[in-house]
Order: sequence, then C-alpha cells, then structure tokens
Amino acid sequence: MTAEALPGAAEPGRRGPGALLRAASDAVPPSGLVLLAILSVQTGAGFAKELFAHLPPSAVVLLRIGMGALVLCVVARPRLRGLTRADLGVGVAFGAALGLMNMTFYEALARLPMGIAVAVEFLGPLGVAVAASRRRLDLFWVALAASGIALLAPWGQASGLDWVGIGFALAAGACWAAYILLSAAVGQRFPGTGGVSFAMLVAFLLSAPFGVAAGGADLLQPELLLIGLGVGLLSSVIPYSIELEALRRMPKRVFGILMSLEPAMAALVGLLVLGEILDVREWAAIGCVVIASVGATRAAR
Repeated sequence: MTAEALPGAAEPGRRGPGALLRAASDAVPPSGLVLLAILSVQTGAGFAKELFAHLPPSAVVLLRIGMGALVLCVVARPRLRGLTRADLGVGVAFGAALGLMNMTFYEALARLPMGIAVAVEFLGPLGVAVAASRRRLDLFWVALAASGIALLAPWGQASGLDWVGIGFALAAGACWAAYILLSAAVGQRFPGTGGVSFAMLVAFLLSAPFGVAAGGADLLQPELLLIGLGVGLLSSVIPYSIELEALRRMPKRVFGILMSLEPAMAALVGLLVLGEILDVREWAAIGCVVIASVGATRAAR
C-alpha cells in the first residue's frame, strides 16, 4: 500500500505520524526513504506469511490491522467532531477498501509466492495510473502487464500456482484501486492524517469477526501477539511515516515510479526471508509488471 494514496500525503505542511522522524530522516535522500518503506512493507508481509503456520490468514490480518490501528490511533487520533454523515460514510468506505484489500491479499499470500502475489495485486494501482493518463502508449503498458500475468497463470498442471490465489490477488488489486480513488475524498473531509487512523479502525472492525472465528484463543498467545505487533509496525506504521516524509521532499510522480519496484522487492524478500525461489518465467512476469507500472506512472498526469 502506498502513501501516495494517503489522505493529506501531498500536503507538505501537514503534520502526520512521520513528524517525529522528520529531523532524523532529513539526512536520508527521499529516494532512499521510499526504498526503506518498500522494504519495511514487504518484510512485514514476509513475517506475516510465516505466521500462517500458526494462524489462518484472516487471523493474521486481524493481528496486523489491530496492532497497526492501535499504534496509529495513539500517534494520530482521528478527530470526528464536525464531520457530517457523508464524511463518515466516505471514511467507512475507505476503511472497508483497506480491510478487504488486506484480507484478500493475505489469502493470496497463503497460496502464492510473495513476489507473484504483489505483482498481480499491483494491477490495481497500475489501472488507476493508466486511467489518469489517457494516452495511446498506455495500451502498450496494459498489454505488457497482461503478458506478465499470462506468464504467471497456471496453465499447466505442473505449475505451483493456482487460480484461487491469483483470484484473491486480483481482488486485492481492485480494493487497492478503490483505496487510491477514495483517498482524495477522505483527504478533503478528514483533518490531518485522521482519515488513515479512522480507516484502520473500520478495517479492524471489518476483519475482527473473521479473524476471531478463524484464530480463536490462539490469538491471545503472547508470542503471536508480539509478532503481530511487529507485523503491524513494519506493514503500516513505519512505512506510512517514512512515505509521508518522502512525499514532503519529492514529486508524487517520482514517488509512484519508485513504488513500482515493490513487486521486485517482494520477490527478493520472499527469497531471503521465506526461501521462495522463483523460476525465470516468474521473474520475467514480475519484470513485465514493474516495467509497465513505471511506464504508466511516468505518463500519468
């Protein structure tokens, strides 16, 4: 998930969760901050996938969102005073998109290697970038991304991939696109970064019934709660803070281009953390999605 979609992320004067890190991060170039944020998100996903040996994906989602919401609300408590029902409705839709995005992505992550799950999910923001550009060259980027997904499709029985996992990743991409489109409206209606905290609370309430039903009493194990806290920090709090600071110092288009490296970083973290070895065809597919995302982002207005 990128901070380009966060409410208020494009407003340099706005103080968010990254305000406390600003002095220390000034010594790091903004491109380095973006890469650190990507590494944090994917490392969090890697640790979350390791939890699947102890908890179902829906329970891990609950831990991740719950811990992230707790920390974010402490750092940036949402202010609801003065908001209308329409404002709250937009915030609820934003949070629902966030919750469903995480739930479907973790289901995909349970069935696919990390790099492949992120590459397929990345079709969501890629579609938003293409829709914002409306240039003939976009047809090429769409075709290139489609070629990458076609390479990943489990046409043969010998493939280690499955259609269910790809379907969940596509659903996560659609939720990611909705999250991006809703973020502008949330940024106009919620002060500061309160829209993100409110969305995390909504996502927590949405995922709680599924997570509790699947995880049960195992969710209360201290070691799992500690790992869940780490996943929440790595996947939400730390990258949000770093990305907000990076966006304060660099154009949004450059930020989007750098974020296009996320599928490749996911594949690398999957290799180093989880031992997921991809073949040449799968790396080529990820490369197609990354190149298409870079090209579409450069052309987007």
